[in-house]
Amino acid sequence: MKFQHYDLGYRQSGETVKVTLSGNAANVQLMDSSNFHNYRSRRRYRYYGGHARKSPVLLKIPRNGHWHVALDLGGYAGTIRSSINIIPAPHRLPDIHDAPLASVPSLLQEDAPPSNADDGYIREYDVFISHATEDKDEVVRPLAHALVNSGLEVWYDEFEVRIGDSLRRKIDTGLAKSRFGVVVLSRSFFDKGWTNYELDGLVTKAVTGEQIILPIWHDITKQELIEYSPSLADKVARTTGTHTINEIAEEIARVIRGESV
Repeated sequence: MKFQHYDLGYRQSGETVKVTLSGNAANVQLMDSSNFHNYRSRRRYRYYGGHARKSPVLLKIPRNGHWHVALDLGGYAGTIRSSINIIPAPHRLPDIHDAPLASVPSLLQEDAPPSNADDGYIREYDVFISHATEDKDEVVRPLAHALVNSGLEVWYDEFEVRIGDSLRRKIDTGLAKSRFGVVVLSRSFFDKGWTNYELDGLVTKAVTGEQIILPIWHDITKQELIEYSPSLADKVARTTGTHTINEIAEEIARVIRGESV
């Protein structure tokens, strides 16, 4: 089946894709990368949109990620003439503390200064990432690879956990030996057991009340976070609603390398 394809790249939640058609009606479908791959391979897929008889067609981006638009005639003869443009999301001030990360010195856990050969240790990881499995594709895997590409050592379960490993022991090791903690907060995260265990480990280290983790809000509101953890709602944080994954990774890398922002 012939189709017309627009690769939208990374788009943010709330943006609108305006598809202008001329000539025949067409199937106008907005898909993430996984579903577009299935569509192109003629496997079952999910999409936003449908058969359009009027123009323009407005499709709202439902969440941050890499998106595609595909147009086809459903196997019928004819041609498709179209154009697209992106309408930015309405501007709104995020209800979030987004001070520069470099202004929060306690975010970085330095190595313990050794007093003799036995009691000093070196942290083996620069960043530990706590997350829910459901957020891997959209946020966590791209973040982990962006951090690695910046030259950082990253504790991320797909890098560290192997079949037969003790997950609890691996998490404990990652927490203890990481300089910087990241926790991706989402509705899926709130429902998990292991993520809460990881978060407890990060939070209980902050015995002085200093901030030693960077929360990344993903498709949640401040009220939802307050209901889950009031203390986390007051932390300096980043949100995928206003920052790209690469922007977040670059800022974390600058802080760890001690570079000015």
